[in-house]
Amino acid sequence: YQRRVRGHKHRAMLGPLRSRWSLAASMPRIAGPAASARCFSVEAALDQETEPVVVVPERVVNWGPNIKSNSVQASHGNESATRYLAGSHKPWTNDRNPGIELDVGWVNSHSVNKPAVDRRAASLSGRRTVKKNFQAGWLLKAITCTDLTTLAGDDTPGNVHRLCAKARSPIRPDILDKIGCADLGITTAAVCVYPGRVKDAAEALAGTGIPIASVATGFPSGQIRHEHKLLEIQGAVEDGASEIDIVINRAAALTGDWQTLYQEVKEMREACGEAHMKAIIATGELATLENVYRASMVCMMAGADFIKTSTGKEKVNATIPVSLVMVRAIREYLQETGYKVGFKPAGGIANTKIALNFLAMMKEELGNEWLEPHLFRIGASSLVTDIERQLYHHATNEYAADYYMPMS
Repeated sequence: YQRRVRGHKHRAMLGPLRSRWSLAASMPRIAGPAASARCFSVEAALDQETEPVVVVPERVVNWGPNIKSNSVQASHGNESATRYLAGSHKPWTNDRNPGIELDVGWVNSHSVNKPAVDRRAASLSGRRTVKKNFQAGWLLKAITCTDLTTLAGDDTPGNVHRLCAKARSPIRPDILDKIGCADLGITTAAVCVYPGRVKDAAEALAGTGIPIASVATGFPSGQIRHEHKLLEIQGAVEDGASEIDIVINRAAALTGDWQTLYQEVKEMREACGEAHMKAIIATGELATLENVYRASMVCMMAGADFIKTSTGKEKVNATIPVSLVMVRAIREYLQETGYKVGFKPAGGIANTKIALNFLAMMKEELGNEWLEPHLFRIGASSLVTDIERQLYHHATNEYAADYYMPMS
């Protein structure tokens, strides 16, 4: 606050602002006396960036009103996204994104202000995190948004069954009981496996309601024929997958062949049918933030239900800067079309600190609705064990080694 509000007269306003934007300000309760996790930062709501992260030189976009610290009014429930509702060109809807016609002019007219991206990312990653009951609630929220994943060459039916058991009960019952959350029915958002293991997952999760996600389309490289990609999607859906994580044609993105990328993703969406499609952008292989932004926008135009950062197999996977660019693309697409698209960071999210940074980014950039599994997922495997260890510490004030936690 001292950095942003100058002058004795304005500093006198900080008292009511602090009370209005306290740690317990806005995030809805998960449940239980120890799980009332709420917002822990409002920097994005107090001051819009002085430099836009995404520069639109040729296309005029109404980004909505500038909200200054002396006129903030809390509208609890979806503070971040509703700032931009007035600037939207279409009314917002909860219908599934059907896609739109490819607008190459829209795609190519954008550039990314990298220094602004880095500053915004640093503000998210550098602040203090939530503590005590608030942290416990945020960590339980992270569990419910996690796609528990195994994508190894030595996956067996036994490995997948064990993963599914962890998805059904990701936190030890005694820990949940100690923090007052034993009756919440906490599970992960989904289980993610290779197409050849979908039947094993379907068998292990029968009757639980936990979705099965399958990677497809020649994951992770995507270097197979396009018709084979479509057949792989159809096979995974027939075996029981309700979510498909596709990989895009990186060559098309790197060469700016947006028409090819659009047509391929559109046909993949058609092959998915009722199964929701997550488009993996593979940000670590796209060279520039402009390519990340443009590929994200093309995939949403082609009908993607989610855009996803990485396969987890690249040298650089999910980072806050590239994720920020992607969620800004989601926000612009929402303003232009009215359709809500989800976001999934994946790869390298191995501990609670990183997970909390992503949760904070989603709340500040898009709002509370993007903290629910239908619009936000975290692709991870070891993250769940680290969260379990943190919750054990919250319950007992002692840290346990990871081998004391049930393995996935």
